[in-house]
Amino acid sequence: MRRIFGMTLFFAAAMMISLMAQEQIKTPQPSPLATITQQIGVMEVKVEYSRPGVKDRKIFGDLVPFNELWRTGANATTKFTFSDDVMIEGILVPAGDYGLYTIPGEEEWTIIFNKNLGWGTNRYDEKDDVARFTVKPVKHSGNVETFTIGFSNIRDNWAYVDLSWENTIVQFKIEFDVDSKVMAQIERIMANPERNLANLYYNAADYYYKNDKDLKQALAWVDKAIQMRSDAFWMVRLKSLIQAKTGDYKNAIKTAEQSKALAQKAGNQQYVKMNEDAIAEWKSKK
Repeated sequence: MRRIFGMTLFFAAAMMISLMAQEQIKTPQPSPLATITQQIGVMEVKVEYSRPGVKDRKIFGDLVPFNELWRTGANATTKFTFSDDVMIEGILVPAGDYGLYTIPGEEEWTIIFNKNLGWGTNRYDEKDDVARFTVKPVKHSGNVETFTIGFSNIRDNWAYVDLSWENTIVQFKIEFDVDSKVMAQIERIMANPERNLANLYYNAADYYYKNDKDLKQALAWVDKAIQMRSDAFWMVRLKSLIQAKTGDYKNAIKTAEQSKALAQKAGNQQYVKMNEDAIAEWKSKK
């Protein structure tokens, strides 16, 4: 009986210790963690960083000294993850994870991508830099309370990375070789499509049209798509655009009329207007 009582006390104590270990008090963090993922074309960039606030302090030249290495955020080093090889301000950086470091200056900032990730600048070693370049900071009249990393001017294969805090914005360009990756997919899939899907032909034709590839091939693919989806007014419109791009305005107008009629039937006034505008433009050129 005494042994059973002792075991009961032991398990009760163990359970109490376990519950105490699990119990935590969550309070607001002074520099909350943030994660941003941005798709650029068919590539992806992920940023993980902590976001300190101004909090009535002078930031650059005081809290963040000029001409000294900065972790570019707070707590752990800011981490960039690139899904594919990337050009950062003209410097080739292989796909992978990198720490972002900066050296702020009054007239010029040094931007550094480094192989090391850690807490602050304690693991930084210049020999592990994969990219180092300088950019000019821009002053603005507003006040960015919380340190922010964002993306702007996003295109199919490039974008700007913006670092904003207090009254300063620093910007640099990243670029991906989207075209070779998309072309490899198109060549592989269209050489022997596993499934005869209209969208496969339409997407391939659309990419060729938008990127000034072989328009004869684009026309053949969009015709194939339309054969499978004769009611798809957006596919018929693409055919008209390809025809116009080749200078065949007479047939482009005919095809646009077909797209307009299909769009009217489907109740899509946006495509009706786009076709009307295109027809008016091509008639003037014809």
